[in-house]
Amino acid sequence: MNELILAADWNRLGPTFREAILDTLLMVSVTMVISGLLGLIVGMLLYTTRSGGILRNKAIYTVLNLLVNFVRPIPFIILIAALKPLTVAVMGTSIGRDAGIFVMIIAATFTVARIVEQNLVAIDPGVIEAARAMGANPWTIIRTVIIPEALGPLVLGYTFLFIAIVDMSAMVGYIGGGGLGDFAIVYGYRAFDNEVMYVAVLVIVIIVQAAQLLGNWLSKKIMRR
Repeated sequence: MNELILAADWNRLGPTFREAILDTLLMVSVTMVISGLLGLIVGMLLYTTRSGGILRNKAIYTVLNLLVNFVRPIPFIILIAALKPLTVAVMGTSIGRDAGIFVMIIAATFTVARIVEQNLVAIDPGVIEAARAMGANPWTIIRTVIIPEALGPLVLGYTFLFIAIVDMSAMVGYIGGGGLGDFAIVYGYRAFDNEVMYVAVLVIVIIVQAAQLLGNWLSKKIMRR
């Protein structure tokens, strides 16, 4: 069966396309900021409470480690469905952009936590021991030794997170969250309009590449100091 392919009507689609771009940038920005902070805290706790850590606590580490290991492997689209009761309880609804952001924050937080922990584990233990030998308390060690030592790799880790969050935002369209992913599917793929679909994909690629270039530049700048 032949498919009827129509030229994209950008006069009609333009406002919707601009709204989709803003929706994607909003979802990604809010998720990045909140999950970035929460994930940093959880990841720092994983690192400092593990065996040999400056705040070693087996109970806290075990609970956090199990939680991260439980949530991270769940595909995002399934996590949206699994967290529906919690999303409704917290956000008042399970559909729309805000509900999507809520689930994105939860998914991204545990991803960040593992990224942070893995980067911190690479820090030379001798640097931390030297700080402890000089009488520095745990908070001082975290603030003046651990974070500065891992800052460059953490920037790259957060750049990877940004790309993952953009990927998540594309799936939020399934619950009416809008964004470029939803725009590409609804007005491109389902409407048999390849032009619309490829333009939406191109914008997503540009956003991701800009973030990647910025992350690489910032990381190199930090690690040269």
